[in-house]
Amino acid sequence: MTTTVNEPADARPGYGQLLRTRGAWTFLLPGFLARQPFAMLTIGILLLVEHTTGSYGTAGAVSATAGVAMALFAPQGGKLADRFGQAKVLLPGVVVHAAAISLLITLALTDAPLWALFVAAVPAGASTPQIGPMVRARWAAKLDGSPLMSTAAAFESVTDEFTFVIGPVLATALCTGVHPAAGLVTEAVLTLVGGLLFASQRRTQPEPSRTAAGGQKGGSALSVPGVRVLVVAFLGIGSVFGGMQVSMTAFTKELGEPGMNGLMYGTFAAGNMIAGIICGAVAWKVSPQRRLLVAYPLLVLATTPLWAAHTMPLLGGLGLLVGLCIAPALITGYTLVESLVPPTARTEAFTWLTGAVGLGQAAGASIGGRVIDSHTAGSGFLIPLVGTAVAAVVLLTLRKALTPKGESLIAARGVGHREPVSVD
Repeated sequence: MTTTVNEPADARPGYGQLLRTRGAWTFLLPGFLARQPFAMLTIGILLLVEHTTGSYGTAGAVSATAGVAMALFAPQGGKLADRFGQAKVLLPGVVVHAAAISLLITLALTDAPLWALFVAAVPAGASTPQIGPMVRARWAAKLDGSPLMSTAAAFESVTDEFTFVIGPVLATALCTGVHPAAGLVTEAVLTLVGGLLFASQRRTQPEPSRTAAGGQKGGSALSVPGVRVLVVAFLGIGSVFGGMQVSMTAFTKELGEPGMNGLMYGTFAAGNMIAGIICGAVAWKVSPQRRLLVAYPLLVLATTPLWAAHTMPLLGGLGLLVGLCIAPALITGYTLVESLVPPTARTEAFTWLTGAVGLGQAAGASIGGRVIDSHTAGSGFLIPLVGTAVAAVVLLTLRKALTPKGESLIAARGVGHREPVSVD
């Protein structure tokens, strides 16, 4: 049974209140462990394949294949999780992922044909467990209609970005200091152990429902126009991650400091994390739709000078700035899902957005790698600018799709309105 408590009228939806939600820590701790590999997968593939082939273009393409597979298969896994329960999808998924990563590592280290690496990258990406969307779906189930949902979205963005601070640094350190495959080996082990622990927390998972989006069997969260617009926006954000990842790898190697790659990318992710903390601590009086329409153009502007960076301190500072501009867009996008999509399709909706980031990241890494091979390391930084600029045009043109039904009622009662907060 769900129990509710009425918060004082002057209470603000902060992190402390959020983390006192009953049962939250039972899925947050194993979820934190299980989502670490997500930030290690693409860079682990990139570093291993570049080591064995000597080509950033090839490494980026193999990494992109895994990202595309993840983006295409993740929403289907999310739909199955909505209908049958997260544990039933996650348990076989982590086993398959560990086996697929083992195969990819073996092929790369035995100088297998290039086509074999591409083939192996498909199940490696397709089986990547979507722990972040599953955690968000658990928050949404507990906080449905509560002003704490926006705080939860910010908290999850901070958690995601913390993994992008740790993951690339850890993967790079392992690949450059231990063995080229050590990053992917660690990724597979963390996925298996963390995924099994998370799946065991069945009490907090959303109730399975055979009814999909729109109240009809077989429907999809992607049938909601606002979700499709957000997918495009998140594709642009993914291009920033992918373009920055491959370009920073090439840039630091060009300067003779390949070990600095993890630190540089970690600085970029740290900016995202800092902005996420701030966004979650603010009691916003502006709707998430308006915040997104302001934050996204600022992200485009922040990516503009990246290509001109010629020193690591300058690139680190610009990367920090870009990171600061990403978090507001990510947080508001995830927050909008709660009002755009019915509860029976939220896991799927979250996986569409996460998958879009993965697909944009894969495209950014692949295209960026080819641009770098043909030109210079700095030219790869044009990918984030182009990707976000195109997405911004679509977002601004189709912005009306981001307005949920009943928006006028929500606006009338104000962001400070205190709903009963679910604590169980």
